[in-house]
Amino acid sequence: MKKLIFLAFLTFHTSLMAQITDAEASLKTAKSDSVKSWSKGALFNLGFSQTTLSNWAAGGNSSISGNGIANFHLNYLNKKDAWENTLNLGYGIQKQNEMNVQKTDDNIEFTSKYGRKISDTWFYAGLVNFRTQFADGFNYPNDSVKISTFLAPGYLLGAAGLNYKSKETFGVFISPVTTKVTFVMDDSLSSEGAFGVTPDKKIRQELGGYLRGNFQKEIMKNVKLTTTLGLFSNYLANPENIDINWDLLILMKVNKYITVTMNTNLIYDDDIFLTKDNDGDGINEVNGPRIQFKEILSLGFSYKL
Repeated sequence: MKKLIFLAFLTFHTSLMAQITDAEASLKTAKSDSVKSWSKGALFNLGFSQTTLSNWAAGGNSSISGNGIANFHLNYLNKKDAWENTLNLGYGIQKQNEMNVQKTDDNIEFTSKYGRKISDTWFYAGLVNFRTQFADGFNYPNDSVKISTFLAPGYLLGAAGLNYKSKETFGVFISPVTTKVTFVMDDSLSSEGAFGVTPDKKIRQELGGYLRGNFQKEIMKNVKLTTTLGLFSNYLANPENIDINWDLLILMKVNKYITVTMNTNLIYDDDIFLTKDNDGDGINEVNGPRIQFKEILSLGFSYKL
């Protein structure tokens, strides 16, 4: 009888230990898979330049400038789902001689895109994109009247469609149904009808189609190129006039901490009217939509998480 009890206890103990071991293995595998499904990181770049002139016969201005870029990403991927989140921040200032400090760069952009796989490279997808700026903007050298500020403008875009993703280098998002909302939350700017809103209104809504492509690759050793192109057509008003937002970033790594970056941004928005002095008499005569272009070349400190 004692032998039977001992054998029964031994069998139960062995079975219990096997279940615990299997459970631990499953838990470890689940944790490992969960960790492997997430990827996160950040890139920080800080650039600085200075020019000092004293009795310089060739002329020029003493100046000091600095700019910073911070890029964050948090992505999730499993067999069926892909969720990508990016936050891009940029700010730059400069000061020449006795002039006031001027802004050279100002950008806040957040993008979240979720996809459900339908094949190896295609996903059903939804996208949310938000853009605005940190501080007041002026048409220098006139710094008494602001022409932009935080949430003036602000852009919120929501889209649903299909996403094509080729490995980690190239992707295209296509949406036939997209809502674009323009915010002008500053009273003085909204009263002027800035950025396409109806005068004294602070929000403008558009319905249209959207296409967004992105490409990133190390094009040569220690040189990485990242570019994003967004195209939007408003179905309800002048659909042939396509809004364009094209970003390009080239990062050249000198060593672990020193980098050279070139960042460009090209924008065309049919609803943003800009003035221009064609004959050079100091009076702006022409008012209409134009291609906007920004380029920043910086040598500075870079740190990657």
